[in-house]
Amino acid sequence: MGRKRVPKLMSVEELAEYLGIQKQTIYNWLHQKKIEGIKIGKMWRFDRKYIDQWLKKCSKNQ
Repeated sequence: MGRKRVPKLMSVEELAEYLGIQKQTIYNWLHQKKIEGIKIGKMWRFDRKYIDQWLKKCSKNQ
């Protein structure tokens, strides 16, 4: 049996660094529902696969 790969979850800090933006922008996008995240306790986490798909979708809309 193959093991299912666990998705890479990024913190707000890691996502901000990955996108080259401020952490506050991430929080603003969450509040505006422009981006989806997973809240675990008080911490937000983001699936890198979803983020990459979201980036492709955003770049096609411009």
